[in-house]
Amino acid sequence: MNTRYLPGYRGRTKIGRRDSAEAIIGAVTGTLTRPQFLVLGRHDPNGRLRAVGRTVPLRPDVSRQVGEHLAAAGPGHPFEGVRFTSTWGSRDVLDVVLVHPDLVAEVSAYRAVDLGVFRRPLTFQRIRLDVTAEDVPAFGEGPAVTG
Repeated sequence: MNTRYLPGYRGRTKIGRRDSAEAIIGAVTGTLTRPQFLVLGRHDPNGRLRAVGRTVPLRPDVSRQVGEHLAAAGPGHPFEGVRFTSTWGSRDVLDVVLVHPDLVAEVSAYRAVDLGVFRRPLTFQRIRLDVTAEDVPAFGEGPAVTG
């Protein structure tokens, strides 16, 4: 750009690009029947579920809908012992409930990704009952939607 600086004037606009993405619900904040946030993951090349981000707070109607499909995780969940922070770069730790990692969520995501993790919170769009966890793009792959 070849424009000069003008004090107090915003002459440029930054536009963030959002795409639809799919990820596996691995944990929630709140309760299983009324989740507040979703902690999402994707499988790495070794088949291990790795966290890729969390959603913004769910609306009450969406929370009830998602809660109808969640089941508590059994022993050996890939997120056991993992600490999730409330925001990017924060030290505040989320209190999460681990869930059985077989439910896929479609989210709206900014393209900003750092080492396979979305840098901004994700916006929940819908549950994908027509997609299995194996259909979700792998950890580190783009935010493509499968269908």
